[in-house]
Amino acid sequence: MPNDRKNNSYPRELRERAIRMVYETIEETGQRHGAIARVARELGIGRESVSHWINQKEIDEGTRVGVTTDDRQRIAELERENRELRRANEILKAAAGFFARELDPRLPK
Repeated sequence: MPNDRKNNSYPRELRERAIRMVYETIEETGQRHGAIARVARELGIGRESVSHWINQKEIDEGTRVGVTTDDRQRIAELERENRELRRANEILKAAAGFFARELDPRLPK
């Protein structure tokens, strides 16, 4: 899910309950309109949070276009690995330059 820090401010059980309640409300009333706001109000959660959870669930299920939670996590892992590799590369470049200056008598020290 996008912005995991914000999403993790609510317990997973509460998120799952809110999602379940939204779908139950839609089933009971036959209307999607207002179900999210109603559940959010009942649980004391921001409507935007509940809406995001519903959207992400639909993406994960393949009923809505978007980046799945698993893909988002994998992308974050790859970005983290990429940053680490770039940092290691910079360190190696600096070390190579240092040793080149030390070993080449023509270059100033």
